[in-house]
Amino acid sequence: MIFHTFGDKENKAIILVHGMLNPWQIWTDTIEKFKEKYYVIVPELDGHTQSEKSVFISVDDEAAKITEYIKNELGGEVFLLAGLSMGGRIAATAAKSKDIRIENLVLDGAPLTNINGLLKTVFKKNYKVIIKKSKARDPKTLESAKRDFLPEKMIPFYLNVADNMEDQSIVNMIDTVFSDFDFSGYRDDMRILYMHGTKGSEQEARKCAVNMKKANPQTEIRCFEGLDHAELACFKNVQWAAEVEGFIS
Repeated sequence: MIFHTFGDKENKAIILVHGMLNPWQIWTDTIEKFKEKYYVIVPELDGHTQSEKSVFISVDDEAAKITEYIKNELGGEVFLLAGLSMGGRIAATAAKSKDIRIENLVLDGAPLTNINGLLKTVFKKNYKVIIKKSKARDPKTLESAKRDFLPEKMIPFYLNVADNMEDQSIVNMIDTVFSDFDFSGYRDDMRILYMHGTKGSEQEARKCAVNMKKANPQTEIRCFEGLDHAELACFKNVQWAAEVEGFIS
């Protein structure tokens, strides 16, 4: 894992965690929005590092690395920890640590649920094919990427991720991201925002949001009609940043 930092370290710290197959640069516009007021930290998750190969071991392993960074570099306190999709699962896991204090937790479409083994097998196969075709610069695959989960300007960074990604990382991501999740363990004074859309797989995200609020009544849920998974953060990042800024303000 590589940590990228922006802004003045004397300001309140915010951490932005990207999703599966996303390059860390997916947060570029959000970084520009926040870096004047906050100290922005963006982890480049294992399995997604662009300058060198690395292997994604597990959600718990990624969360532990972020927790250690917060303890060692930020005095154990963070004003905002936000995660997109898989990054939300990692953020939600890290936020339970008793060794750190998170004031605000923002989860966007975080998969906080288990899925059956057959579906996991299908996901692994599909993602392996996507990465293989991306490495080969298959035009249809790249067009689908631009349409479904990445703005066109992010494609060069995504290809750097794909070129270094190994099949074992995909297997480990699917196995540990889509596993049982305990919704308890958060401090009562931690403010939580769960954001999700209404299209496609966001029905599962809605259930996760409801379960989070049931276990943690301080949770606020914001639903964005007509948006697909991660669409707000990836394609409407100015609006996403405004929503989050309104919440933390």
